[in-house]
Amino acid sequence: MSTSTVPLPSAADRADRLVILGVAASDSHAVANHLIAIALRAEGFTVVNLGTCTPVAEFADAVQRHPQAEAVIIGSLNGQIHADLHDLAEAKREGLIHCPVVVGGNLSVGSSKHESSTTRLYELGVDHVLAAPAQLVPLLDRLSTDGADRAPARPQAAAAAR
Repeated sequence: MSTSTVPLPSAADRADRLVILGVAASDSHAVANHLIAIALRAEGFTVVNLGTCTPVAEFADAVQRHPQAEAVIIGSLNGQIHADLHDLAEAKREGLIHCPVVVGGNLSVGSSKHESSTTRLYELGVDHVLAAPAQLVPLLDRLSTDGADRAPARPQAAAAAR
């Protein structure tokens, strides 16, 4: 029995792929944002980096200006992302953000993390929650190559709550 492997995309393969990146509205932490932008560009992506303190409306405006965007990537380090994304579901319902929304970073306040924090993000309209930056490029590649995977990765209970 032979197994064939699919070659991983190279930076050249990603030349026409665009993502929108920013930090949640109440968060001014810029270092991780810049490092992620640099890493994505090194992998061949075109990155529209909105920087820090970016409200949902600015992400929506960027998606409208760049309809080819394959994802909106939102980071948060201050743990206030739930409040910052309070209007994400409405923006998605109105079609202002039509691509998957990916979040990562420190997504809740305090040292103890609970699954309910992630569930709440899915309920707010987030499609993918990442635990580590290294998960980002493989997720984007999967979203690009597997049309079925463009569907949200949210648990059934969270999706039903929407």
